[in-house]
Amino acid sequence: MSRYDVFDDPYCYKGTFVLKNRAGLRDAKTLDDFELEMSTLRSLEPLPAGRFTPAHYRSIHHHLFQDVYTWAGKYRTVWTFKGGNPFAYPDHIASSMNQLFKKLALPPLRPESRVDDFLKEATDFLTTLNVIHPFREGNGRSQLSFMHLIGQRAGHPFEFKRVDRKTFMPAMIASFHGDTGPLRAELERLLG
Repeated sequence: MSRYDVFDDPYCYKGTFVLKNRAGLRDAKTLDDFELEMSTLRSLEPLPAGRFTPAHYRSIHHHLFQDVYTWAGKYRTVWTFKGGNPFAYPDHIASSMNQLFKKLALPPLRPESRVDDFLKEATDFLTTLNVIHPFREGNGRSQLSFMHLIGQRAGHPFEFKRVDRKTFMPAMIASFHGDTGPLRAELERLLG
């Protein structure tokens, strides 16, 4: 888990950067380990089925983090940024998600799409989803889980087990700043 910068964060134990959690853990490293273990165990189970809507996306986040956070599957209510990069203001999350998820009806993200068209739209979708960053924690794992489902549905499955954090994370950061080329290359490399 990486540290987010947040103003007046009600998600954390007072005077700390440790997120309130179901296990009552107060040490950041212990919580990181617990979160990774629990979300990994949940990721081995089938992901929730749905209609590729924001509600479906929230159900995936809930599925992965239900053992760790009481707010799993709920949009964050605080403004956050990471490394000086601001994510969507909380009041805009729902409308931004609704607008973004309309793109899932476009032909390139549907079954039998051409791989080049799919990669372009999948890259744009993932970039925008990351910029919105709707949850207080667990956005990256939720994004990859959902992109897995999008790829399966379109007939272009991703092999996210092959993600290399040393190249994937910088590609995500570059896409945040408008350079989507590295992220597209990462996604292309992960096609099954």
